[in-house]
Amino acid sequence: MKNLIVIIVLALVLYSCAKNETPVQNKIVGTWQLVYADIVEDDSLEIKDLTHTHFIKIINHSHFSFFNQNTNRSEDFYAAGGTYTLEGNDYTETLSYTSMDAFRNHRFPFTVEFKGDTLIQSGLEEVKSAGLKRYITEKYIKID
Repeated sequence: MKNLIVIIVLALVLYSCAKNETPVQNKIVGTWQLVYADIVEDDSLEIKDLTHTHFIKIINHSHFSFFNQNTNRSEDFYAAGGTYTLEGNDYTETLSYTSMDAFRNHRFPFTVEFKGDTLIQSGLEEVKSAGLKRYITEKYIKID
C-alpha cells in the first residue's frame, strides 16, 4: 500500500511538471522597422521617402516608443512614446513622452493587421489644437 501511495504521488508530481503552458503571445510585441508610409492629407497623397531614414518602433506588453533618425543629419532625430491598448485589431496609442505639447496625452486610434512578419498600421491622426488631420498607413517589418 505504501508503494502505491508513493507511485501515485510521484505520478501527480510528474504530471504537474509536464504541463507546459505557453503564454499567449501578443503579436504586436517586438521591434519593428518602418518600410513604407503614406499620408493622405486634404486631397493629397504623400508617400514617405525612407531612403535616408531609420524609423524603429519598439512595443512591449504595455508601452511603445519610436525613434526616427535621418542617416544624413543628426538634427532630424525625433522620438516619442507612451502606452497602448490592443483589442482585436483596434490599436490605440496614448502619447505620453514627446516634445510636442499639443500631442502629449493624446490618444491615436489605429487599425492593425498582421501578415507574416509585417505589421500594417493605419488610421486617422487628428489633433485639432495642432491643426493636424491626416490619414496614415504604415508598414513595418519585425526585426526582433
